[in-house]
Amino acid sequence: MSAHDREDAALFAQLRSLWRDVDPVPATLIDRMIAAVATEGLSQEYALLTLVEQPLGLVRGEADALTLQFSDGTTSILLHVTQTAGGRHRVDGWVDTSAAVIDLVQGERTRSTTSSETGRFVFDDVPHGLTLVRLATTVGDEDRILTTPQFEL
Repeated sequence: MSAHDREDAALFAQLRSLWRDVDPVPATLIDRMIAAVATEGLSQEYALLTLVEQPLGLVRGEADALTLQFSDGTTSILLHVTQTAGGRHRVDGWVDTSAAVIDLVQGERTRSTTSSETGRFVFDDVPHGLTLVRLATTVGDEDRILTTPQFEL
C-alpha cells in the first residue's frame, strides 16, 4: 500500500467516524429493513385469496354454489361456481380490467377464453379437481399475468 493510499484510508476513517458521531445509524434500522424485505409481498399474497359468501370449509364441501374472489391489488377476479346436472361445474367469472386471455387450468388441461366488454367470461362443463385461473392483462404499458392459487372443484 502506497503512502497516498494510506492517507486516503486515514481520511476515509476520519469521515466515517465524523458521520457516526453526527448522524448515527438508527439502532432499529437493520431489523426494520430485514422485516420490510421479508414481508414485501405478504399483503398481496394474503389478499390474493378471499372467499365470499361461503365459509372456508365449503371450498371442498358439497355446496351447490361457490363464490370466490381473487385479487393482487390491481386486478380482481370474481368466480361463481355451480354444479351442473351432469355432476360437472359451470364457472361464471368477472374481471375488473380488460383481459386478453383467461385460462382455466386443471393439471395438464388448459381451457382458454376472453372476457366480454363488461368483464364477464364463462367456462362450461368443468370436471372436478384442483383448478386455477390465469389472467393475462395489460396495466398501463405493462403486461401482467395474475394466477390464482389452486382451489378444488
